[in-house]
This record gives sequence, structure tokens and C-alpha cells, in this order.
Amino acid sequence: MTKTPVAVLGATGAVGQQFVRLVHDHPTFALAELVGSSSAGQRYGQAVDWIAPGDVPEAVRDETVLSTDADLQAEAVFSAIPSSAARQLEPRLAKQGHAVFTNASAHRMDPDVPLVVPDVNPDHLDLVADRDGFLVANPNCSAIVAVTPLKPLLDEHGLRRVDVVTLQALSGAGYPGVPSLDATANVLPRIGGEEDKIETEPCKILGRREADSITHRDLSVSATATRVPVPEGHTIVLHLDLADDATPEDVAHTLATYRPPEQVADLAASPEQVIRVTDDPDRPQPRRDTYVDDGMGVTVGRVREDPTGTVKLVCLGSNTVRGAAGCSVMNAELAVERDYVG
Repeated sequence: MTKTPVAVLGATGAVGQQFVRLVHDHPTFALAELVGSSSAGQRYGQAVDWIAPGDVPEAVRDETVLSTDADLQAEAVFSAIPSSAARQLEPRLAKQGHAVFTNASAHRMDPDVPLVVPDVNPDHLDLVADRDGFLVANPNCSAIVAVTPLKPLLDEHGLRRVDVVTLQALSGAGYPGVPSLDATANVLPRIGGEEDKIETEPCKILGRREADSITHRDLSVSATATRVPVPEGHTIVLHLDLADDATPEDVAHTLATYRPPEQVADLAASPEQVIRVTDDPDRPQPRRDTYVDDGMGVTVGRVREDPTGTVKLVCLGSNTVRGAAGCSVMNAELAVERDYVG
């Protein structure tokens, strides 16, 4: 099988490193180009301050980092650049015929850009079926973790309202990230711009695909986003106003038995089990559960009844793998399977 050549934009950053880690030895993709701004012209091994698991892959250590205005040859592009840069660069690459899979927020809510979590709304990817070049976005890191259990609950029980509180890891702020005096033994009660993303993006993800657009789900979502002194893994507390009389036991069963469509389950980056439900009262924990299924799974625990009559639970997932690079890689794998790339 001929591998599809791919480029990574923002290759030296925290999410860019995860892209490099995930695709440097991938069965479908061949890592062809590494792109950066301040690191352009340097060898990758010298330019990167590697914080991803393991070491810098030997195969890319001596690769020269290209500038963002380089004429890229790769058919598919993974983007981990800031939204300010993505706003103009990503559409330009799509117009040049590249398939762009982005982690940036700049175009997530554009009507013609699918916002995809493959094991939640794979049909939304079909918006790009007839395009030579296109842009596919993955959602905010916390939104990805949250919608993973919300999807089966919506399908099985219906949802009227969701209240969300996030305890987000320091790596979600990028590298070098939050200043040490703010991060050490402290909790930041607000993350600028984050709550709006968590309140709006799930309505698009859980919406209905039309011929050339997405009709957003009519769902009330209220979010509070905080930053906590944890290196990796976003913990999210969900209070669920379900449309039926489901008990906590019903909810736990629905989540534990959820399976994505077969085509998605067979993707190389797909986790063995998308949602793992634990009855351990002290789980999930970032230290113990972030890298379930190589960071692509979501762990759910503390499923219980709320005194108000609703059901509440705690879920956790990797913010740099499932919540960022891993989701984009799965989107690209699915695009290849559907012959939209390659």
C-alpha cells in the first residue's frame, strides 16, 4: 500500500510533537514535511524541546524545518499552529488542493467546515466528499472529551441540558504555557475563551448533517473552565438533564456498551474501547487514566444520581492526544478510508 505523504504545521509545539509521534511510523501516512515559523531552517532535533512521551523519532531528527510560506508537496496537512496564523494559512492550503486537518479553533464554526470526532459524528466528514482541497477541524480539547459520552447518552436517553465543569491540565496552554507562579499549588478559575467553545461546539458536533451544512443541535450547555496543576489529562464533570428517567445504572450501561461504526472502529488510531466505565470511586485520575489506549480513550467514573434528580459523572481524556492530534489523525484516516484523500 502506498502511504499518503503528510506535513505537520507547528511541528515543534506540544500538539505538533504529538502529530509527529503519531504519524512518523504510521501504516497509512508518510511524514514528509515539518513546518514551523521561528524554527524554520533548523534541524528538527535541535529546534524541538521534546515533551511528548518517548524520544524524538530518529527518522525526523535531521529533517529541516520548513517555513510556513514553503510550497508544500504533501497531500494531507496536519495543523497545530495558533488560530491567529491558521485563519489565513489553512484556507490558502485548502485552495491549493491540500486536505487540511486542523487542531486550531479559527474555522471550527464555519458553516462549510466539518467539526468531527470520528467515533461521535463520522457522517459530518462527508461534507468534503466532492472537494479537491478542504479543511476539516477537530473540536476544542475539552469538548472532544465531553461529547464522547454525550453522544451515546443523547442517542439512547435524550439530552435537555448539560452543565460542565472542567479541570484542565497545564499542557492545554501549550509550551511553555502557564507561568510557574500561577501553576504551582494553585487553581486558575477561568481560561479565557474556553467556556464559549465548550458551550457552542457540542451543538455543532451533535447536530444533523444536511447536504452542504450542519444544523446545530438545540441543546443547552453551561460551562465553567478551570486550569489545575496537572501536566496532562483534562478531567470533566458533567451534570446531565436527560430526557427520560434513566438511572445511573442505565447511564453506565449505555456508556460501557457504546461502539462506534465498524469503519471507524477499524481505523489505526481508534481506541480498543472508546469509553471505559469504572466503578472505582476514586477514578478517573489524570495520573492513572490519561493514557488509556495510548491516549485515545475516555474513562468515565462516579456515575451517580444528583439530589436535583439529574445524573452526574466524571470523565477524563488526554488533551494533547484524543483532545488534539489524535482526533485529527483519526479524521485523516477516515478521509482516506472514504477516498477523500489519496
